[in-house]
Amino acid sequence: MRDANKILRASRPAPRRVLVVPDKFKGTLAAADVCAAIAKGWQARRPQDRLELLPMSDGGDGFGAVVGGLLHARVRSVRTLDAAHRSVTARWWWRADTRLALLEAARVIGLALLPPGTFHPFALDTFGLGRVLDAAARAGAERCVIGVGGSATNDAGFGLARALGWQFHDRAGHELEQWWQLGRLQGVTPPRHPGTLPLTVAVDVANPLLGPHGCTRVYGPQKGIRPPETVFAEQCLRRLAAVLERQLKIAPAAVPGAGAAGGLGFGLMAFAGAKAASGFEIFAEAARLEARVREADLVITGEGAVDRQTFMGKGVGRVAALCRRWQVPCLALAGTVPAPEAAAQWFARVAVLTEVASLAQAKSRPQYYLQQLSASMAETF
Repeated sequence: MRDANKILRASRPAPRRVLVVPDKFKGTLAAADVCAAIAKGWQARRPQDRLELLPMSDGGDGFGAVVGGLLHARVRSVRTLDAAHRSVTARWWWRADTRLALLEAARVIGLALLPPGTFHPFALDTFGLGRVLDAAARAGAERCVIGVGGSATNDAGFGLARALGWQFHDRAGHELEQWWQLGRLQGVTPPRHPGTLPLTVAVDVANPLLGPHGCTRVYGPQKGIRPPETVFAEQCLRRLAAVLERQLKIAPAAVPGAGAAGGLGFGLMAFAGAKAASGFEIFAEAARLEARVREADLVITGEGAVDRQTFMGKGVGRVAALCRRWQVPCLALAGTVPAPEAAAQWFARVAVLTEVASLAQAKSRPQYYLQQLSASMAETF
């Protein structure tokens, strides 16, 4: 019997330290839910492994909750307006001891807050963010970090600027109130008493404001800007950038991240003096991510779509790069993988939900099938 027990113990896989650090599956699962599903499936097949769960955000949806949780910040709320100017209660996060405010644009003007197909981007703007910034200033914030990903807008911060007291007028002196009127922009009037709250804009992409890699051409279609409208929309933003540069010598259009969140990165830099920073690096510092990767035997990450954007500064791609640096195997789970060749270069294995379910099933029960996919990967890797 003693010999049999030795043989049984020898046949069991050695326990591993596994770091589970996924982003959200956009539109279906928050990062914390992705973590839970991966962990449940993995431990069903490998209960001996020691899992560390670390939901991730690189500046988009969930940024406030993820980074706020890591920094033990308190949740606060304020009544404001969403991108369609409907009343909404928005959360933000507050560290009183360091006077730090954390904001998340997706909680205010997020695409996920709007009924699909109801509002055209020309009818949406960033105005509601102004009230959240004001709440942070009134609380006594000395530093503010705002994650801007996940927005429904493409107004380059025009609405936010108006909320902060900026005025925009055409040749006849008429005030412009909609961002699609910016093609007629002739002059800009800054507020008499501009705010002095130091802002960091946490961006999840490195796109400039304009051009083939700018916000309108790259992200406009997923927000509802149709191809015939793209040229017009970009002309509006180009005019805004040109007038600001000519009149006030404000020129952040080419700064990496200016095109984040429909140009909100540009708007925060131009109208609020924000400095751009990588949302992933802000998360990584708060989470001590590099040390956790170094201590792990295996890292599991994932997001809704592992595509070419994943390797252009997005969090999942940055995790893969960190694992490569420290020679830690990295696995990825995804809803779709449109660029399998690129993914294969960065991950030891990539698993897709359609391996265990049809596309319709995966969309209807994403958490369940993600759990099944994780269990299958635990058995075969």
